[in-house]
Amino acid sequence: MELLATFYTHYGAVRFHKHCAREGTPSKMAPVPRELSASCGVCVRFEAAYAPVAAEHEDMDRCYAVTASGEYAPTEGQKHGHEKAE
Repeated sequence: MELLATFYTHYGAVRFHKHCAREGTPSKMAPVPRELSASCGVCVRFEAAYAPVAAEHEDMDRCYAVTASGEYAPTEGQKHGHEKAE
């Protein structure tokens, strides 16, 4: 699934991008799409089987699933066991 994460700071986006590289997760940094609001203006687009829990990553604001039509659907994030975060 293609995901997009927004961050409160540029530093948080850089750290998450490096985290993805260490984990072997395909990712790239990009400008935040206009329809999404984020403090730093930089997001990370990445491929993953499930959405990360924002609280587990420094400065992550929100995570969105990129739909087939190119829209952004907010995710609640899931824990590694694939159950919904509460």
